[in-house]
Amino acid sequence: MGLRIGTRWWMISLVTIGTVLNYLARSSLSVAAPTLKHAFDMSTQEYSWVVGAFQAAYTVMQPVAGYVLDLVGLRLGFALFAVGWSVANMLHGLASGWPMLAFFRGLLGLTEAAAIPAGLKTVTEWFPPRERTVATGWFNIGASIGAMIAPPIVVTCIALWGWRSAFVVTGGLGLIWAGLWYVLYRSPTEHGGVGEAERAHILGDRPIVSAEAPIGWRAVLFTRDFWSIAIPRFLADPAWQTFSFFIPLYLVEVKGMDLKGIAAFAWLPFLAADAGALLGGYYAPWLMRVFGTSLIGSRKIVVATGAMLMIGPACIGLTVSPGAAIALFCIGGFAHQMLSGALITLAADLFDERVVATATGLAGSAAWIGGLSFSLIIGALADTIGYPPLFVCLAVFDLIGTAVLWTLLRRPRAEVQGA
Repeated sequence: MGLRIGTRWWMISLVTIGTVLNYLARSSLSVAAPTLKHAFDMSTQEYSWVVGAFQAAYTVMQPVAGYVLDLVGLRLGFALFAVGWSVANMLHGLASGWPMLAFFRGLLGLTEAAAIPAGLKTVTEWFPPRERTVATGWFNIGASIGAMIAPPIVVTCIALWGWRSAFVVTGGLGLIWAGLWYVLYRSPTEHGGVGEAERAHILGDRPIVSAEAPIGWRAVLFTRDFWSIAIPRFLADPAWQTFSFFIPLYLVEVKGMDLKGIAAFAWLPFLAADAGALLGGYYAPWLMRVFGTSLIGSRKIVVATGAMLMIGPACIGLTVSPGAAIALFCIGGFAHQMLSGALITLAADLFDERVVATATGLAGSAAWIGGLSFSLIIGALADTIGYPPLFVCLAVFDLIGTAVLWTLLRRPRAEVQGA
């Protein structure tokens, strides 16, 4: 019976593995960036355009991917997107210059956009509201694990077989996972391993939603609830994009680290991000249990805590040693994943499961518009004003986003849903 009760945790574990491989594929570029800049004679601004191609495609595609997942279902939809991102990543190995690299990067962005909407849709299908931040925390660690294991894997591939092999290896792993997902995933109503007790637990405290309730992107976009999530995500995501795409470059160009140093230490901020995702997930139900905090109130407090901790990476410009800079990046990774998990989970708290992937995709587009814009700003300004003022901006953005969340999100319905 214990194994049957835990079926939902097996499902979220499968999503976590997929998220790991999704972020491994996208993080491969940042680790290989110093090698590729030399091979293609790229400037920092040209590199930011390569990064921007991924971000622009990802931004545009997230709501589309969410809609497709809501339309065709998780099993088929997520498998197809996984095949797509795996092939797109492997194609990076054919690039002969930065424009071609940017083209393949755009293809990767189009296909990887399904990961977070699919993850949250799984959480919505398989978990009751009180467990959702915990489940989101577990699948969200895949983002940082993927980024964390990218440096040793990519550097090893470059050393043994050249930079092209790094993309073939990291993409090939995704193809294996896509097959496993299609074979193993089922919804709770179709999965033979779900007992009646677990099914009752999953469905027990959900609100009753009318079948006539409006669905579709309009039912999401024109609501105060949506913008209470979308604006903070727009302001928060520049931090994660900066950590994901620019930490290796910063450590090499400003702190003087070599590729061996990157492989040895650049994964640490993403390990800290894992801790932030998990502790942030458990922090919300702890607040509810110990202090009687409401469901939505607990999410707000988690976001506020993470925003305060972002003051740490704002101080990176004051450091002298690479070790001190990495330590503050670790605080930033922890803080961002703590607040990001709460913001992502709010879509499941506020919207019907028939449109939750669409809502997550639309909010994700807002997030990636913020991330893309800031990446282009880094590309334009890092070589002139330096990185430190840009790191300060990341903390300011999150503090503003927290104020927006607390101001806009006050709907009584949201509180009832978690009762």
